[in-house]
Amino acid sequence: MGLKSSWLASANAPGCPFPLNNLPYGVFSVGDDEPRCGVAIGDMILDCQRAEEAGLLEFEETPLFDVPFWNEVMEAGPELWAALRARLEDLLGNPAHKAAVMPLLVPQADAQMHLPFLVAEYTDFYAGRNHAFNVGSMFRDPANALPPNWLHIPIGYNGRASSVVVSGTPVRRPWGQLKSPDHALPAFLPSRRFDFELEMGAIVGTASDGPVTVDEADAMIFGYVLLNDWSARDIQAWEYQPLGPFQAKATATSISPWIVTNAALEPFRVACPEREFELLPHLKDTGPMLYNIDLDVRLAPKGKAASTIARTNYREMYYSVPQQLAHHTTSGCPMNPGDLLGSGTISGATKPERGSLLELSWGGKEPLQLETGETRSFLEDGDTLTLTGTAHGDGYVIGFGECVGQILPALEDPYKR
Repeated sequence: MGLKSSWLASANAPGCPFPLNNLPYGVFSVGDDEPRCGVAIGDMILDCQRAEEAGLLEFEETPLFDVPFWNEVMEAGPELWAALRARLEDLLGNPAHKAAVMPLLVPQADAQMHLPFLVAEYTDFYAGRNHAFNVGSMFRDPANALPPNWLHIPIGYNGRASSVVVSGTPVRRPWGQLKSPDHALPAFLPSRRFDFELEMGAIVGTASDGPVTVDEADAMIFGYVLLNDWSARDIQAWEYQPLGPFQAKATATSISPWIVTNAALEPFRVACPEREFELLPHLKDTGPMLYNIDLDVRLAPKGKAASTIARTNYREMYYSVPQQLAHHTTSGCPMNPGDLLGSGTISGATKPERGSLLELSWGGKEPLQLETGETRSFLEDGDTLTLTGTAHGDGYVIGFGECVGQILPALEDPYKR
């Protein structure tokens, strides 16, 4: 399928990340107005609240767009998701609607973006084989890089929903308890090895109250965002045994502002990699459930130009989101609309494809050279990280918007009152 034509010229421009094929969901505000739901089309945003008030988006007896988050739409279920998308394609593709819809469009350049949904709970996975192998090789050895369970189940941990922030929110360097091999006792200091992790985030759209199959899990996903799992490697190294990450991952988790739906990504499905061990029946691949999405990471020191430091693709994952979600429910764990699942760090097989500075600098032993002439082993104050993602179709692209965060210096004394 090629580019779907819109009566809005900017949506048809070559390379536009928001053509009619995409129609991602976000929350925006302009000036002092209250935040509201919107749909990106070309260089504009369709104001869904005003469209609903005008009678152009009516699906249920109660309003869906009188709140500044997409959870109400999620909870309405897949049939409404499909009906909403069909209606949006008609409103923004059929020239007969131009006169009615044009006054409801807001320039993206004038908008401030907000979290697009209320995050119910947050689970982050460790499901990229290249990343897991690299980290295991660094801290153990290549022969024992992967834990014994890694090729059989998607490993994850429960993170903090309260830490999730929208793109553009600054991230302050955290304090924590650090332990150096050269010192007998730990010290409480600002993190010296602060890092990013390139991930995709999946948003659960429908609830479950018991185990679900991989196919059922696939149908539960409302959409995807870019995700940066900020990580304090030195805090993590001291705290993670025996229960895994805790404060090292609690500083912030940044997501891109637009939710790209399963429907928009459907043409880009690809299969998971070949399995070394056959997965148990409840996790077996049932079809292509990863996506061909190109991912880039740029790092800009304060006041300087950005350097591209990594390029990879979402198809590098070992486990798909439906497999992660199905595994999450095996114990009977209920899933709720608005639950966020982090994919785990996405790294390719070669050095330029590594999705974290921990890997790119090999634990700080091989500092990364930036185009500005500077080097980085880990993030410095003032650095800005930008994640981008695009799926390339026949004459069009699907974009997510940028996932951006700048590092602020640590507080001088977090306990000074």
